[in-house]
Amino acid sequence: MVASIVALFIFVTMFVLIVQDKIERQIITLVAGLLMIVVVFGFFMRSPEAIWRTLNIETFTTRDFWLASSHGGEGTSGINWATILFIAGMMILVEGMGKSGFFNWLCLKLARFVNYRPMPLMLAFMTLSFFLSMFIDSITVILFLAAITVELAMMLHLSPTPLILTEIFCSNLGGSATMSGDPPNIIIGSALGYTFFDFAKNTGFIALVAMVFIVAFFYLVFRKKLSGVTITADEIAGLPAPESFIKDRGYFIESTIIFFIAVILLITHAKTHLTVPTIGVIAAVLALISARKKAWELVKGIDYKTLLFFVGLFIVVSGLEETGVLKVLANWIGDISGGSLTICIIIILWISALASAIVDNIPFSATMVPVIKALAAASGLDLSTLAWALSIGTDIGGNGTPIGASANVVGISIAAKNGTLISWKEYCKYMIPATLIVCAIGTLILFVRHV
Repeated sequence: MVASIVALFIFVTMFVLIVQDKIERQIITLVAGLLMIVVVFGFFMRSPEAIWRTLNIETFTTRDFWLASSHGGEGTSGINWATILFIAGMMILVEGMGKSGFFNWLCLKLARFVNYRPMPLMLAFMTLSFFLSMFIDSITVILFLAAITVELAMMLHLSPTPLILTEIFCSNLGGSATMSGDPPNIIIGSALGYTFFDFAKNTGFIALVAMVFIVAFFYLVFRKKLSGVTITADEIAGLPAPESFIKDRGYFIESTIIFFIAVILLITHAKTHLTVPTIGVIAAVLALISARKKAWELVKGIDYKTLLFFVGLFIVVSGLEETGVLKVLANWIGDISGGSLTICIIIILWISALASAIVDNIPFSATMVPVIKALAAASGLDLSTLAWALSIGTDIGGNGTPIGASANVVGISIAAKNGTLISWKEYCKYMIPATLIVCAIGTLILFVRHV
């Protein structure tokens, strides 16, 4: 009982500190994780077994970690090394693509295709943000897309705010469509054994339907802001050519091919039985080989702070699991829902959306995965349905406020650095209604397909 209370106290304190954003978040989770191991597991529980299960080192020596014999399992407790290894591998791949000029070339090519007209440009960048975020982390997508957007907007005398906001929203929406798109989905998929196609058939279908409504919504609300802006031929002629960003054509082609290889491996991993961490390692190795003398630059480009953040986070969540706190939460949800799948979908999706609008959706999803596992085991409800509700809630709910998802923070920061301040009021005015629309669509589709 005491161990449970202390574990919960460490977890709540960690969450509060993350929300305050005064200390780097990887430091917060690592310290909280260390306290969980020393104080909870070591002092109160006196359980070396709990420490060993949490560190989860032996997972690297198992065949299923690298080459799965089947899918749909319930994964392991403790540090989710599959998530960490996959994200690290994709970071190296994306870093190589950035240095090849791929992203700048793609954005300017698309802008030229729509002849730099404001409304078509917004719709084109929304679509690009949605599509790329299905395969690349949404933070990375917004990093390069927002920077190019601000630059283009300044050249074309446009307000970058509508473009930035729609790109952020569609990045998070696209990330919800696949297992590889958003960190919460990577956590859910690797922990529960779901494949790329499992997500595509469920959350992907919801995301595609929602995208139609979101395009219509943002078209209506931003039509007046972007209408009436005319771009002269001289202004267009003064813009850089897409090809000017390609410094090494051979490296550019190789990086593009490696990206498509990674996408193909992700799409087919249910057939090939290559696991997510294996695909991440393959992508990273190919990117490093292609980079040649620049390989060390790709390794230095890895966001080690984010990876350490994950390590500490998984340890803290494991502490809640080992002490039985998460089982109590799962039983509480089961009690108030009366074992009804309909009510559970509503609770999980909408509470996840609300929580993810307030706090970062990554720690919330990591916390909720063992909760829905326990809930499904205790009530006999379909685990996959609960997983899709959690995925949509965390991925889309993060759009609700400027701090709900990392992509939001990055996009707003880039805009601010270039002189465009997006206030909380302006952000929430457009993004909260859009978030409610997608959550409602997700709830309805889950009802129709699973209840």
